[in-house]
Amino acid sequence: MKRSDFLKNTLLVAGSAVSLTTLGGEHQQKKNKAGATFNLDYAPHQGMFSATAGKNFVDEIKYMHELGFRSIEDNGMTGRSIDEQKKIGETLAALGMRMGVFVVPKGGNGANTLAAGKQDYIDIFLKGCKESVEVAKRVNAKWVTVVPGDYERNLSIGVQTGNVIEALKRGAEIFEPHGITMVLEPLSDTPDLFLRYSDQTYEICKGVGSPSCKLLYDAYHMQKNEGNLIHKMNECWSEIAYIQVGDNPGRREPTTGEINYKNIFKWLHEKGFKGVVGMEHGMSKGGKVGEETLVNAYREVDNFLV
Repeated sequence: MKRSDFLKNTLLVAGSAVSLTTLGGEHQQKKNKAGATFNLDYAPHQGMFSATAGKNFVDEIKYMHELGFRSIEDNGMTGRSIDEQKKIGETLAALGMRMGVFVVPKGGNGANTLAAGKQDYIDIFLKGCKESVEVAKRVNAKWVTVVPGDYERNLSIGVQTGNVIEALKRGAEIFEPHGITMVLEPLSDTPDLFLRYSDQTYEICKGVGSPSCKLLYDAYHMQKNEGNLIHKMNECWSEIAYIQVGDNPGRREPTTGEINYKNIFKWLHEKGFKGVVGMEHGMSKGGKVGEETLVNAYREVDNFLV
């Protein structure tokens, strides 16, 4: 082939490749345009979009919907006024959005530990469960987070586990008639916490034996405590009812750390997961730039079907 013909053909092939790349990029841009829904149901928290939407949570929820989100989370929902809870519930219903988890009030993650088997602690927990049922009705919540508390170091681990199971059985009895699931969250915040691993939580859920007691798998905490995320989720899949995320290190949005969230989200989609994926993390940047960065990060890791 003459050198001139070779160059001509090379330019034609290159031009075609650029055209195909451009067309593919335009197609993906249309698919990921602002306001389009995501492949999974990601749930932001209050404050993530306050730079644009303002400090009013109802206004922020409406803006989240405009961005394409279809769920929210709010750990402190029980601390809001009844009037505000009702307004949030009405807003979610009008927008066709879901309420993700809020935390059952029992005095903090480590406090009033169920591992101790003490009646006073159990009573506090059950009171929090009953209060949570009323809150859940106002916001149409189907999941509530439970952290059993710290280790009770003077008891053997088997006895502590049995105490936790017995207390959770009583909590499940409160939630079952209302179709609410308490999701147990193993955490990495401190080694003093009793619930630390996914298989440990799986064992407890099996011991409780109720559809109202399942596992909340927070990939940020589990990356720190055990790693091997997809394998561990697959092992415990029958008991997982809720997912939360945050990248590690730093506990900020996906793409800021070491966790390959695009692969994880693709796996969840292939497993047929239809639940909520809670965005329980901070943000790498502040203000409106941070909001844009956050949305772009989720668009990137949610783009797993191409």
